[in-house]
Amino acid sequence: MELRVLRYFLTVAREGTITKAADFLHITQPTLSRQLKDLELELGKKLLIRSSHSVTLTEEGVILRKRAEEILKMVDKLENEFTAMEEMMSGDVYIGGGETEAMKLIAKVAKDVQSRYPNIRYHLYSGNEEDITERLDKGLLDFGILIQPADLSKYNYLDVPAKDVWGVVMRKDSFLAKYETINASQLLELPLICSRQAVQQTYSKNDFAAWFGEDFHKLTIVTTYNLAFNASLMVEEGIGYAITLDKIVNTSDDRFLCFRPLQPRLESGLQLVWKKHQLFSTAAEVFLKEIQKEFSRTV
Repeated sequence: MELRVLRYFLTVAREGTITKAADFLHITQPTLSRQLKDLELELGKKLLIRSSHSVTLTEEGVILRKRAEEILKMVDKLENEFTAMEEMMSGDVYIGGGETEAMKLIAKVAKDVQSRYPNIRYHLYSGNEEDITERLDKGLLDFGILIQPADLSKYNYLDVPAKDVWGVVMRKDSFLAKYETINASQLLELPLICSRQAVQQTYSKNDFAAWFGEDFHKLTIVTTYNLAFNASLMVEEGIGYAITLDKIVNTSDDRFLCFRPLQPRLESGLQLVWKKHQLFSTAAEVFLKEIQKEFSRTV
């Protein structure tokens, strides 16, 4: 299976027609059609459903699209790393994490490194623990930021010298906004907006569920999210109250929202992780050394 043909297949999947894809690729339609048919023969599966005006993916085609995207991203990453070896201290650093103020520490180190090595570029990916660890394991990320508790058995890690504070984002006209803190009993009758990861995890891996206790299953969860910004839009519309971390959602004076911490106070630690026996690019090695020094000074 050739990478070139995988790129052809992804272009057809994106464009939706053989004609548009062929124009984009600057090849003839018969050539493109023949390459796709050869790919189907090679895999022994039908990948495309062809009609007079469009093509759609079969179930096998959807699977191939996902895997092809991952393969080509990895190839591009590898090519960039080898290209960087030929240049003076340049390259790419891939970092993934959830929404957390700890990214300020990462940004500070990135700025310090880039001031000395302006050809180093950073690529950020946002997601929950499952998203981040999957991409780490596939080699699509160099580093990940995970919120405790997390399974670190497969990773080397540094403790991030910062903690996230849990609380509730609500409208300023809410009756709860008059309180300085929010306790568990006040949440029982509220429509809540929670992260998808928090809802799916067990007590042992869910700080909020452990904090709330045995009545966690009685909560009324009306919406789940994986990006707090989107959750804040739901709060603004009055759909519910978002359980999230402090300083992630904009609650400045000109916004309709405010944040109230949980009582008793709930904090989560964080770790910067990377795969054991990871072979880093030169740029990633430089970044790791700098962040080790920065974290040791901050502790």
